[in-house]
Amino acid sequence: MTSPGENLRINGERLWESLMEMAKIGPGVAGGNNRQTLTDADKEGRELFARWCEEAGLTLGVDEMGTMFARREGEDPSLDPVYVGSHLDTQPTGGKYDGVLGVLGGLELVRTLNDLGIKTRRPIVVTNWTNEEGTRFAPAMLASGVFAGMHAQDWAYDRLDAEGKRFGDELERIGWKGPEKVGERRIHAMFELHIEQGPILEAEGKDIGVVTHGQGLWWLEVTLTGKDAHTGSTPMNMRVNAGLGMARITEAVHQIAMAHQPNAVGAVGQANVYPNSRNVIPGKAVFTIDIRSPELDKLTSMREQIETQAGKIAEDLGLGLNVEPTGHFDPVTFDENCVKAVRDAAERLGYSHRDLVSGAGHDACWINRVAPTAMVMCPCVDGLSHNEAEDISKEWATAGADVLFHAVVETAEIVE
Repeated sequence: MTSPGENLRINGERLWESLMEMAKIGPGVAGGNNRQTLTDADKEGRELFARWCEEAGLTLGVDEMGTMFARREGEDPSLDPVYVGSHLDTQPTGGKYDGVLGVLGGLELVRTLNDLGIKTRRPIVVTNWTNEEGTRFAPAMLASGVFAGMHAQDWAYDRLDAEGKRFGDELERIGWKGPEKVGERRIHAMFELHIEQGPILEAEGKDIGVVTHGQGLWWLEVTLTGKDAHTGSTPMNMRVNAGLGMARITEAVHQIAMAHQPNAVGAVGQANVYPNSRNVIPGKAVFTIDIRSPELDKLTSMREQIETQAGKIAEDLGLGLNVEPTGHFDPVTFDENCVKAVRDAAERLGYSHRDLVSGAGHDACWINRVAPTAMVMCPCVDGLSHNEAEDISKEWATAGADVLFHAVVETAEIVE
């Protein structure tokens, strides 16, 4: 297998210009983006990406989950392609780079191959996976999960957003329900470039994160049922306070995660009380618990302890309790050869690097179940993500895309 020469680099200026152009679609209110999946903004972002792919000479395929696959043909079209990509959808208050860097970094490596007249034996496919964020339609990584056989397609179509709109209906509404059956594509390997979404690389002054593992997670939606009552006239010993139950379970989640250190995290993220009036004791609370660990036994133990303690808290306070899992995947170990390709690329290019465990879920975590997969990460300022203030430098983006280029092109095999 021939490795690209260390002098081969992507066009960092062009990549950055593409990132800034995509960021104009679905602008947020504080400098970031709100391009949630299957919205009109998502449609517009897809159309721009499709136009860029066409201009780069790529052939676009779309599957029944709306995932976009832009193919650069190889010298031997019969060989399984090397896939590269991430997602274009964002959080409601998302940044310009989460996911987008991976998609446009893939496009940039194809543009660079075109510029240099380099051919590869295997085709290369740049991918935009639908609904990675899971913020509008839970769970996250929905389309890649269907592709990998983790979710039934009909079940995915029936996911509802906060307004009761159905995923399948919204996919058709924006015109991106493709004809291709989901999961039938053959994948030789897949690489995903992403911002770290954590502070380690920046703090240690490293250019590149070589992702060896991904954390497993459980998302649990908890519903506590008590009794609405007047805050001023109801005696303390006669209250059935769902808000109090939520507070105690929130503290329990924190303590359980701390007891499972190292390599375990947990928190309550989304929280709502009802009727949410200043002078009414909450009669109902609905909130989500997010627990993660790269170690399966710790992940399992945390869930068991949280459910046990939540049951005791609810019983002590006289509350009804329902716990519903809304998202889950086991810890991921990425493919040894793909990880080596990333590490070798960083060393060949002279970029400082370190191994990382990804703290967030990514489409690569699902695809790793059906094809060899690895991830490249670049730093982000203060580790901040899922926030409009999310920021990276042009140099970080360029370094990550350079490493992606080398790992993908080496795997796709340069034609001499």
